[in-house]
Amino acid sequence: MLNQTIKGLMAIALLTPLSVLAANETPTETPKTPKNIIYLIGDGMGPAYTTAYRYYKDNPNTEEVETTVFDRLLVGMARTAPARVSGYVTDSAAAATALSTGVKTYNGAIGVDTDKRPIETLLEKAKKDDKAIGITVTSQVNHATPASFLSHNESRKNYEQIAKDYLDSGADVIMGGGQRYFDKNLLAQFKKKGYQVLENFDKLNDVHSGKVLGLFADVQLPWVIDNPNAHQLSKMTQKSLELLSQHNNGFVLLIEGSIIDWAGHANDIATTMGEMDEFARTLEVVETYIRKHPDTLMVATADHDTGGLTVGANNKKSWNPGVLHKIKASPMTIAKQLISQKQWKTGFAKLIGFEPKDNEWKALTKAHSQDEQHFAMAIIDLVNKRSNTGWTTDDHTAVDVQVFAKGPASQLFVGSQDNTEIADTLSSLL
Repeated sequence: MLNQTIKGLMAIALLTPLSVLAANETPTETPKTPKNIIYLIGDGMGPAYTTAYRYYKDNPNTEEVETTVFDRLLVGMARTAPARVSGYVTDSAAAATALSTGVKTYNGAIGVDTDKRPIETLLEKAKKDDKAIGITVTSQVNHATPASFLSHNESRKNYEQIAKDYLDSGADVIMGGGQRYFDKNLLAQFKKKGYQVLENFDKLNDVHSGKVLGLFADVQLPWVIDNPNAHQLSKMTQKSLELLSQHNNGFVLLIEGSIIDWAGHANDIATTMGEMDEFARTLEVVETYIRKHPDTLMVATADHDTGGLTVGANNKKSWNPGVLHKIKASPMTIAKQLISQKQWKTGFAKLIGFEPKDNEWKALTKAHSQDEQHFAMAIIDLVNKRSNTGWTTDDHTAVDVQVFAKGPASQLFVGSQDNTEIADTLSSLL
């Protein structure tokens, strides 16, 4: 509570005109407050994820381990527990609601409190202030995190209703996956409201102004490891910034690396690092934007940790990310491609990047004879063992997550804070 009070006073000080300050309180420089806010969430991206990513990107031929964008932007940590009724381990819906409204709620809640009453979100407040607003994600656009910024629902599972709610959200940009939740009638209504509806990612290059509903996949966008040169999240971010920057009163943009979490649930380290790489690239796009637009604040965090990732396992002091760089596709994609092939071993060795040992071939062969899911799980297990990666669960954990910030008022996010405090501070800066 004390920490929140101090941050609130700092935010008020930043917003107070110099003319009302006492002479002996006048700062040497006029404090800056943001015109634009870019809010990034790496879903499931606990602290071990950014640590693993540092070693994944390290050049092993140099004396030192190189740092990453996460290292240079790190300012603090955030607590993630949901409302008491849901215990200590949050889901994405409760966490995103806390990050968007400043209010703790139950797991599964979308923009509502524990009594299922709607709470005003950061994007709704921004819209009232005549700012442009948008969401750019790699999951379906009506998934838990973006939904908690644009809608209100007692359950995150009500995907169709949430999609319909977006029609009245006032969002200027909505980009991600989720075609299956937007039928022809709903898309026609979006078009009637002036939205350019896109379902082909390449068509994004042709848009230079106006409102956009971009639905570029049936559900999630493709895994980065399967499409390493697509850079869909960073490209959507660049386009979102281009469009939202045209509004004179500024904007608030939510960006989510959504399926970092999904790879974590699968305990799939190779796919996880691919998603982390694109999220890092997106952070760098935002960094570049801030250098050109110094009136913009960026705050990034995770909603929770997924999987209980450990960088090293099995009582060994080692982690081998070099294994991951050789893999040509996600384990899910490899399994899908090879499950129906009788002579699958040659293709497997090429895709996985190394020759399995006899005992490894035995486990893979048994899984291949079962079904696609078992085969994918066997591949994931093989990669975890070869890289010496550990996981404690295929669900979420309650560990604190990191906070990253850059731009005017970024000092307000330094130190330990609750996830609700991030929302409160951003709200005070609107």
